[in-house]
Amino acid sequence: MIIKILMLLVFFGVMVGIGLYCRKNATDVNGFVLGGRSVGPWLTAFAYGTSYFSAVIFVGYAGQFGWKYGIASTWIGIGNALIGSLLAWVILGRRTRIMTQHLNTATMPEFFGKRFGKPSLKIAASIITFIFMIPYTASLYNGLSRLFGMAFNIDYSVCVIAMAILTGVYVIAGGYMATAINDFIQGLIMIVGICAVIGAVLKSQGGFMSALNGLAQISDPEVSATPGAFNSFFGPDPLNLLGVVILTSLGTWGLPQMVQKFYAIKSEKNIGTGTVISTVFAFIVAGGCYFLGGFGRLFSDRIDIAANGFDSIVPTMLSGLPDILIAVVVILVLSASMSTLSSLVLASSSTLTLDLLKGHIIKKMDEKKQLLIMRALIVVFIAISVVIALIQYKSNVTFIAQLMGISWGAMAGAFLAPFLYGLYSKNTSPAACWCSFLFSAIFMLVNMFARPSLPALLQSPINAGAFCMIFGLIIVPVISLFTPKPDKQFVDDAFSCYDKKVVVPQSEALGDGEEI
Repeated sequence: MIIKILMLLVFFGVMVGIGLYCRKNATDVNGFVLGGRSVGPWLTAFAYGTSYFSAVIFVGYAGQFGWKYGIASTWIGIGNALIGSLLAWVILGRRTRIMTQHLNTATMPEFFGKRFGKPSLKIAASIITFIFMIPYTASLYNGLSRLFGMAFNIDYSVCVIAMAILTGVYVIAGGYMATAINDFIQGLIMIVGICAVIGAVLKSQGGFMSALNGLAQISDPEVSATPGAFNSFFGPDPLNLLGVVILTSLGTWGLPQMVQKFYAIKSEKNIGTGTVISTVFAFIVAGGCYFLGGFGRLFSDRIDIAANGFDSIVPTMLSGLPDILIAVVVILVLSASMSTLSSLVLASSSTLTLDLLKGHIIKKMDEKKQLLIMRALIVVFIAISVVIALIQYKSNVTFIAQLMGISWGAMAGAFLAPFLYGLYSKNTSPAACWCSFLFSAIFMLVNMFARPSLPALLQSPINAGAFCMIFGLIIVPVISLFTPKPDKQFVDDAFSCYDKKVVVPQSEALGDGEEI
């Protein structure tokens, strides 16, 4: 117990110390929100990865989907690495950095307003972000409850409040730069932790091949009548597995807190380096989490899903580990949760301040006042998320995966297609953006409050979110064909940033007409 407490105290001390150290980088809006657009590849890549993977993944998703799909749930982690990280950096990274700097935008809603010349789009996007970011933020705490109960036997409320306060301190003090540096440290902890935990759990089952053979012996007639389904290549339910892959992988392309990482990239070289680092990080952390969760049924004699839910699976798998490894796991999950929480509250407060309050509700807002309001809103967002998390824990309203699925589905479904097409196509219309916004927000609200009215396949928040994203990618270009486009000169000006000539080394491009 002393070792566990000491490790926690050192961890919290480092996080807060970095926040205080980075105060000098958070003296203006650009520095507080984007780190002055001068963040290097390692910090950016780790900030992207740690914002992506939280306790929701490690405890909620890994446990639930590992139980449902067996070892095939590893495909979710592979999809996260290839689609959610590699392709996201390749397709969005450079264009996002160039156009957002050209348009002088610091948030995703502000991008919509300036790219399409419609302030109403900015307001709508900020409202959607505010509404659906809160349940996602609240879901981050839930993965900690059982782990802290197992490791420290302390009240969940104490854990949630302590984590919230400490995260708030370093974000309020140091802004984006403090978040990025802490994300880097937390990311290293996550890599070491997940590797150590996988090794220990497999060892407890006699090694990898023995654990795999154990899975082959397990059958569940309610899931699949096929023998060995839980150690098969695609698992017992490939269609629903695909829905999870789409939501958790493609979803990052439309999440404000994820895309905002590209705004802060320093240079072209950093994009290539960041792409590789982010992809490798996702393979290790996400692939490792889902791979670990795939062996959850080997512990079925100690797990009561009906009584304790899917969120109890991973904590039960870890309960027999040595104390030092349990301490590592607790720090791992804390790192994952605090990094994502800091990213969410920073994105939420900056969006609400810059896109909704500034110029609309508060007509005159100088830079000093903007910083003050953003910091105050960080406190408000964290407080609201704590209250929701505690209420959810006491009443057991829903599982972690459902809270996250609803939030991801609404935001990514609303924003992914308009943002992607806004970066690449001059023909995307404001009306098409509105259709994407309204359809996804309304559809996910229906999924939340009137789920039985939907077709069986779409009653799952995971499948519903994936459907919203795919629907947006189809409907936005179709509606753009039949609706008025923004003024041609206005659009050409937005895209002119891509035509700017830059000098590059010959190793990247040969000069035209040069003799060799």
